[in-house]
Amino acid sequence: MARDLGELNREDYARYKDDVKKEGKPFFPPALFHDTVMSLVVVCVIVALAAIWYFDADGVESGILGPWYTEPADPGTTDFVPRPDWYFYFLFYLLRIFEWPETVVIATVGIPTIALILLIGLPFYDRRRERRPSRRPVAMVAAVLTILSMAVLTWKGATAKEALGSELIILVPEWAEEQGFADDPEAVKGAELFAVSGCLNCHTYLGEGAGTLGAPDLSEIGQTNDAAYFVRYLTNPAAFGNTVMGSYAYLGQENLDALGAFLAASKGGE
Repeated sequence: MARDLGELNREDYARYKDDVKKEGKPFFPPALFHDTVMSLVVVCVIVALAAIWYFDADGVESGILGPWYTEPADPGTTDFVPRPDWYFYFLFYLLRIFEWPETVVIATVGIPTIALILLIGLPFYDRRRERRPSRRPVAMVAAVLTILSMAVLTWKGATAKEALGSELIILVPEWAEEQGFADDPEAVKGAELFAVSGCLNCHTYLGEGAGTLGAPDLSEIGQTNDAAYFVRYLTNPAAFGNTVMGSYAYLGQENLDALGAFLAASKGGE
């Protein structure tokens, strides 16, 4: 009996495949109906999640899906570690494997580009009609290895411990010792802000930095003016004739005072 049913099912399936091959499968209504149902399911899920988020949270009080909003970001923070979204963790960790800057291009451009080219070219070099996994050992091994490697890299990227702020922040104790402001907490805080705020993309300080756009070396800038002057300058550089440098007023008065104290303490060291 089981054999007869199996043979009948095979015959029905063969007949169905033959009919589809000869007559095709109409777009309306089967395909349109399936797409409509699936779209409705997706919309219902989104609406349900939005409703749960809205009614379960209360302002900054977090619910299951998070709060409505969070506290305003502090643009002058020195302890924020920027991290990518979870689906980029595998690339994020891949960068840690290669040494900067000699081989980092391999991780950022080389490997992803090669993988993308292989994926785009798949229909052109894999022309076999066989699609059963058991008959395609090379393709299955490649797929499993790709999934495993991405899973491991994603997990490693998610659990990786990062240094706070810019890599330049590790130079702050050295700067403080050489410039003599190690005992001034406000100047040290300003040095940390200076290291992570991108100032050295243009300026130089004690041998570090790019020195571009005509930006001066700030190693001895404290010999020229006091902290109050630097605070005013950072707030509105254009008022002092500097139309290249943007305003740092967004950092807030407390952070500007710290930067001013740091710059005033930078007198060239011993």
